[in-house]
Amino acid sequence: MTLISENNRQYYIGAQSFIASGGLPESFTTTFNTDLVFATADPTNVNWPANNFYLEVSVDGGFTYTPLYNTYTVVDNTITVTGGLAAGNYLRVQLTENTVWQNYGGYAYTRLSDVITNYMIAYVGAGKLISNVKRTDVIFHAKRGLQEFSYDTLKSVKSQELQIPPSLSLIIPQDYVNIVRVSWKDELGVLHTIYPNNGLTTNPYESIAQDQDGIPIQDALNENLETTSLTKQAWRQANTRLISGWNGNYWSYYTDYFNTPYPLYWNVIVGQRYGLNPQTSQINGWYGLDERQGKFTFSSNLAGRCIVLEYISDGLSCDLDTRIPKMAEEALYAYINYQILATRARMPEYIVKRYQKEKYAKLRNAKIRLSNIKLDQIVQVMRGKSKWIKH
Repeated sequence: MTLISENNRQYYIGAQSFIASGGLPESFTTTFNTDLVFATADPTNVNWPANNFYLEVSVDGGFTYTPLYNTYTVVDNTITVTGGLAAGNYLRVQLTENTVWQNYGGYAYTRLSDVITNYMIAYVGAGKLISNVKRTDVIFHAKRGLQEFSYDTLKSVKSQELQIPPSLSLIIPQDYVNIVRVSWKDELGVLHTIYPNNGLTTNPYESIAQDQDGIPIQDALNENLETTSLTKQAWRQANTRLISGWNGNYWSYYTDYFNTPYPLYWNVIVGQRYGLNPQTSQINGWYGLDERQGKFTFSSNLAGRCIVLEYISDGLSCDLDTRIPKMAEEALYAYINYQILATRARMPEYIVKRYQKEKYAKLRNAKIRLSNIKLDQIVQVMRGKSKWIKH
């Protein structure tokens, strides 16, 4: 089981200190929850920014520290210093500003590698549920279970803040599986949902060049020539107001005694005229998915806007270093049990059914635990339901 290995200084400040004995070379092993990333000890090297820590030396451990360069190496969180350190000096390992926050809240999770190790200890062996199984098989089922949990159980939603370029397209994130929401940010930081362009337009898989008779033209390799998509080109230049039916100013104003205008209300007529399609009656813009090129495409009114892209990851982008919420750890054990037993030859069906039911039950418990529904939030929402609607 995972125990707290960091003290308060390591957790909140991202720093750990050691007292040198004076014998060089001397080694120091850090106990951060975050592994040290070491590229070079030379600050003039172009790879220096890849380090996620730096070293400092103090004579008395007070407020005055000087950087330590070029005289150390790092292997598996163990720092070996070969110079610049005398007996009684304090050596401080400081995580960089971009690394410290990775420790925060980490105790709520356990690594996939630890789950696999714990499973081999608790469930595999003589007199246990699984008498014998290869570790590689457990790794396979653990990864598959994590993928399944990530879709609808675990908190596997990631987000990116991006700027839409003039090309009106953005590359799909590397660990992307499915979309959750796309929004653009206004000057107050409020997010406005961008809707998919279902049925409005498409990204043609092929745009084939044709002669005057409409026959496709081939190149020297007898393959169809491709040309610029007219559909994509027209969509980039589309007037979204004509699509949404928007007609009016963003705000209406009233003027006080001193002729000072003040915003009065949002004056958008979208959806207020007979015959408008509710699916297109909005002014936030649209996005599409070009699966061939692996890009998101956006309508012309979103050029230059800052958007937030929220998407689902399969939870395996970090391989065995992937973190799992502790509240779902038992459900993952049950999933591995069922998958191993279900793939065994001549395994009695009633045993397989039993552990299938256990898997469903523990997965349901994990969903309830991770849903994080609070009674006071429900009460706050329901307060508005008691209001009378006057006709």
